[in-house]
Amino acid sequence: MCFRPQIASFQRKESIVTEGDRFTGIGIILEGEVTIAKDNAAGDRVIMAKLKENSIFGEVFAFSSSDKWGVSVIATTDCKVMFITPEKIIGNCRNMCIGHRQLIQNMLRIVSQKALGLEKKIKYLSMKSIRAKACAYLLEQRSIAGGDRFMIPMKRNELAEFLYVSRPSLSREIIKMKDEGIIDFYRSSFQIIDIEALKSYI
Repeated sequence: MCFRPQIASFQRKESIVTEGDRFTGIGIILEGEVTIAKDNAAGDRVIMAKLKENSIFGEVFAFSSSDKWGVSVIATTDCKVMFITPEKIIGNCRNMCIGHRQLIQNMLRIVSQKALGLEKKIKYLSMKSIRAKACAYLLEQRSIAGGDRFMIPMKRNELAEFLYVSRPSLSREIIKMKDEGIIDFYRSSFQIIDIEALKSYI
C-alpha cells in the first residue's frame, strides 16, 4: 500500500492521543469505538463525538497550520487504529492507484459531514435550557432511527457531557418529561409519546 500506514491497538479507556500532543497522522478506526473530547478552560471535559469502526479522526488538523492535536481521543472499547501521515495522502502517488483517489474523496465527504455535525453541536450549546437541549437531541435521534422508538448511542453521563450540562440536572429533566407523558425510557431505550410537546420546547 502506497500510504505505508502504522497500525496500533488500544485497550478500553486508554488514551490514543492527548490534546496538545504533536500531530503525527490521521486515524482510521479499524476495530472498536473511540470518543473525541476536548477540555474547556475550567478543566471540564466535553464530548465532541463518538466514532465507530471505519470512521476517521484528525483530518481537520492534518491540513491546518497547527502541528498539535486540538482534541483528545480515548478508546471507548478495545480498538485498533491505523494512522496515515498527511503527506502520504496529498502527495503524488507514483502508482496512480484507485485506492489513493478513493481515500481523498471519502475524506472530503467525511469533512463535510463533520462540519454539519459541528453545526449541530453549536446549536445544542446555544440553547439555554436543559429541556430544550434534551428535546432537540431526542428529536434528532428519532429522525435518525426513523421512528418513535430508538436507542441513544450514549450513556447518561456521556450525553450530559455532550450537551454540556450536569448529569443530575439532565436526569431530573428527562424524568420530568416522562412523568408529564412526553417520553418514556428505560436506560438507553427511548420512546417519543407526545412529539408536539417535544417540539414546543425547542
